[in-house]
Amino acid sequence: MQYAAAIIAALAGLVSADKIKLHYNKLTVADYMSQKQDIIRRSERFMQGEHIAVKDYMNTQYFINVTLGSNDQEFTVVPDTGSSNLWVYSSNCHSAACLTHSKYNSSKSTTYVADGSDFDITYGSGSIMGFTSQDVCKITDDITATMGFGEIQKVKGATFLVSQMDGIIGLGFDTISVNNLPTFMSATTDIEDKSFAFYMKNNPEESYMTMPGIDEELGLPEIATHKVIEETYWNLNMVKMTGPNGDVDATGYKAAIDSGTSLIMGPNSLLAPLIEGITVEQDCSNFDSLPDISFTLDDHEYVLAASDYVLKETIGPQTQCIMGIMGADLPDDFKYVIVGDVFMRRFPTKFDKNNSTVTFYDIAA
Repeated sequence: MQYAAAIIAALAGLVSADKIKLHYNKLTVADYMSQKQDIIRRSERFMQGEHIAVKDYMNTQYFINVTLGSNDQEFTVVPDTGSSNLWVYSSNCHSAACLTHSKYNSSKSTTYVADGSDFDITYGSGSIMGFTSQDVCKITDDITATMGFGEIQKVKGATFLVSQMDGIIGLGFDTISVNNLPTFMSATTDIEDKSFAFYMKNNPEESYMTMPGIDEELGLPEIATHKVIEETYWNLNMVKMTGPNGDVDATGYKAAIDSGTSLIMGPNSLLAPLIEGITVEQDCSNFDSLPDISFTLDDHEYVLAASDYVLKETIGPQTQCIMGIMGADLPDDFKYVIVGDVFMRRFPTKFDKNNSTVTFYDIAA
């Protein structure tokens, strides 16, 4: 009996990973191209000492639903590993964007705690202003966090008006959090395993997150686990990139694994020689002849085929192709390559705050 009781107790301590549906936002070619301008603005702000993800979230592809408050007020938010704050629109907001999105009403929540300190963020195409509040955020029924978040009263920029998002839930490190507010993963006490994973499928309806841990039922083989070398974004050691022109030395650069960015983007000094000579025809006519491109993190090489790095947009009977790897003229001291969904769809990704690592899995095996 004691043996059986021990087994039951052990099983009770196990927490299986909850699946969290990722809602897909179809992007246009113009949306993808605008991300290039976002990384330019992001790098400029970064070099001024601001470790805030300066992005145009209209061009984000994936969203999840979370709730806030004792009465489960629901919001569609970006699960973003490239930032670290939770914010949503406030019922006190009268900007145009707030009129067309879900708004948080503190008077309807018995778990609300007032704070009132300023909460402001400037993005690439606008800004948000408001104040800090505290309440219970729920990602699933079993995974919640009592945490501080931004309650937004004023919004500038057309991006927020047309985007389907009601806010953002940052999944980066506390070090880049506005007002030093703990992130959801730091604040939650419901799970001991502070890890989560993304499964971004070619069929967007099948895309999802897991928390905590990974989807064990898939049985995907693990490729490699990498140590985070700088705890701002989820930054990994980038060694080199390889294309049809040979190797491009990336010594000193970091790969920022970013679920809130669709493309792979970085300085032209790295990306231009990597993709020189690769022309992605808009009508996709040369798709089958495009070469592989690889990225080496630590001592492991990750190979992307054209089916991974070329993005296709279908409108009616016509399909357009666009290159999913882009360079931009960035400050010399911006030593990052932003590695977004183009990479994460091919390699399902686990982010582990327990030991500050990122693990990639092979979806093609």
